Amino acid sequence: MLSINFTPFPNLETERLLLRRVDNTDVNEIFELRSNPETMKYIPRPLLTTIEEALEHIATIDARIDSNEGINWAITLKGNSKLIGIIGHYRIKPEHYRAEIGYMLLPEYSGKGIITEAVEEAVKYGFEIMQLHSIEAVIDPENDGSARVLEKLQFVKEAHLKENEFFEGRFWDSVIYSKLNKQQ
Repeated sequence: MLSINFTPFPNLETERLLLRRVDNTDVNEIFELRSNPETMKYIPRPLLTTIEEALEHIATIDARIDSNEGINWAITLKGNSKLIGIIGHYRIKPEHYRAEIGYMLLPEYSGKGIITEAVEEAVKYGFEIMQLHSIEAVIDPENDGSARVLEKLQFVKEAHLKENEFFEGRFWDSVIYSKLNKQQ
């Protein structure tokens, strides 16, 4: 079975980005991400309503890293420590060598290739360091931007699940994309 250890925390770097650990100084940006109906449009989770909820969200991220159950990075532009998005491996299944990747970006940074660059680096980390065999992404079928990012990075659409999640009085569909580690 896969052995996962996020200590010391692995900062990741790309041409334009530094992916670092989320901390309490990011609370306003986490609140901005998770309380914005536009940013959360395709994510069936409750909107944050207080800064305290944003701090609790950061504490949850920390706890998952400390217990090696999941990892999230703050997406920042090199030379500026301001969190502009978040990316991570969720629902890690060590027994299956598989994890789910998720990401969000503040709207003013969309359309600049930032998420593509961040996903590419997080996938590389997942395959090379975590030794995952496969990485999946579960998205809303109407999230065309996310689908384009995944397809650009050679993720393959595996399934379209009909009304598999219930949130805020309605059923939501999910589309599952995955990418296999071809280096194994």
